[in-house]
Formats: sequence, C-alpha cells, structure tokens
Amino acid sequence: MNNNEVRKFKKVLVANRGEIAIRIFRALNELGIGTVAVFSKEDKYAMFRTKADEAYVLNSEKGPVDAYLDIDTIIRIAKEHQVDAIHPGYGFLSENPYFAEACEKSGIVFIGPTADMMRAMGDKISSKKMAIEADVPTIPGIDKAVSGYAEVENAANYIGYPIMLKASNGGGGRGMRIVNAPEELEKAYREAREESRKAFGDEQIFVEKYLRSPKHIEVQVLADNYGNVVHLYDRDCSVQRRHQKVVEYAPAFTVPEEVRQRIFESSIRLVKHVGYRNAGTLEFLVDDQNNPYFIEMNPRIQVEHTVSEMVTGIDIVQSQIM
Repeated sequence: MNNNEVRKFKKVLVANRGEIAIRIFRALNELGIGTVAVFSKEDKYAMFRTKADEAYVLNSEKGPVDAYLDIDTIIRIAKEHQVDAIHPGYGFLSENPYFAEACEKSGIVFIGPTADMMRAMGDKISSKKMAIEADVPTIPGIDKAVSGYAEVENAANYIGYPIMLKASNGGGGRGMRIVNAPEELEKAYREAREESRKAFGDEQIFVEKYLRSPKHIEVQVLADNYGNVVHLYDRDCSVQRRHQKVVEYAPAFTVPEEVRQRIFESSIRLVKHVGYRNAGTLEFLVDDQNNPYFIEMNPRIQVEHTVSEMVTGIDIVQSQIM
C-alpha cells in the first residue's frame, strides 16, 4: 500500500520498541519478510530486540527516548543493512513528516502516509479545514490557531460557553482545557499553551464548543495508492478518564445505525478528499442529539487497531505492508 509499483520487501526495519515492534515483526514474519530491530542502550535486554532477525543499537550517547527520535542514526542503520522499508509503529516518529521525507530521500519506503498527508491530517486545525472542504461536519468553533488571549476571549463569547481549548498538535488528552465561564478563561488559556509547549513543542491553541458527555467514535480506514478506500467499521472509545481512553469496543452500538452509516460515509469522503493512503483512524464526537462531528485523524496505526482486527479478521499491519 505504500509504493506505486507492486514490490515485495526483502527486509523491513521497525523504528520502535516494545509491544508494537513485536506486533510488526510478527506480521512481517508471516509475510516472509526479514526484520530489523533498533534499540537504545537501555533496551539491550528488552524482549522486542530478540524477536527480529537482526538488531542494532542506536546512538548510545542519547537517552532512552531521544535514541528512538534520532532520524539520522535510524536512516544510517537502514542504509548500512540494505533495508527496503521502515515501519514507524505508533508514537516516536510515526507522525513526523521529516522522518517520512528522510526515508524517501534515502530511497527507503516509509510504511505510512506521505509527509504532505501527515501535515494535512496530523494537525487538528489543518484536518478540520480539510473536513470542512469535504463537507464533513465539525464542532462549531474557529478553524485556525488563535494569536493571543484577546482572540480567545472573542471566540469564546461568539461560540458561547462552555468551550474547549485544544492544542493544535495535541493528542492523548494533553493540551486540552474545558472552560465553563469567562472567569476561568485566562488561567485555562495559560495552562493549555504551557502544556502544549512542553508536550508537543508548539503553543498553538484553537477553540471549539464543548460537548458534554458525547459519544467518542473512531473509524478505522485502509487506503491504497489508487484512490481505493475501505472502512473497517467503528470502535467506541467513550469510556475515558481525563480524556484518555480506558475501554474500547466494537461495534459502536451506543449510537443509532443511521448515525454510524453517516460517520462511515463522512470518513470515506474525507480520506478520498485528501488522497490519503495506508492505515488511519478518524475520530468523531456524537452529541446528545446524535449529531456526529469530525474532530481529528490519526495518520498511523493505533494501539486499538487490534479491536478492529478481532471484529473483521483483517490483519491491519499486514495490509499496511503488502
């Protein structure tokens, strides 16, 4: 799904660690493709490195996280050991467009979307603009980063309380603040910007209407290089704590069938609009009137992909690679 010509990879490097690395090694092994692990010095005795055909240590001068973010070293190892493609897993460099570009420049296939697709859909503000263009409903709010507190205040008054402040590059519940009244706004704005800067290296914040107790519905999609897109149905991840998913299940029986079908249709339309390829997950909130709103896309494999695999019997990781 990641190259314009049908080709069989001989060797794939997984630029990740732990459970997701083992998961990808299994998929590659079943496809008869050689596997390469990379690991930080702290992971010398970690199980995942023993599950690959080859394993090479990353920059020993870097810490246990920074080692896996070292694009130059990962690319060097891949080239030295005749790697055809790199799978980023999730986290670390999986949504880094510079990593995708570095792979392409080195003649290595990046198993995932292109850098341009990441920039279009990996950022909440940009993906919201794409959704509006594709006639996919989004939560009422402003579709650009605010330039300062005065603009946040004006937006909040226009949208009406309660509102949600969100980090443009956020995820996992980070950089989000609910504001119920004007007197809470300034403190929440400062905190959201600071958390966004620390977690994502970017202070960009945007404003949306806050939906109380919505259903949180995800749609797993697969897309190839030729405009073909399929969805693998939905997952309900409404059970959360501090905006972090706790339980996820499929199908999303908590919303009416007609709403589920609208969400599926919106997902396909948006993915085709941006020319997306590979695996991805689109996320929607459904309010108490059963109105669905697109909120973001994860342009990568997700932790929860196994739920969809159990329901459909489709190996999503193998589908990314083949």
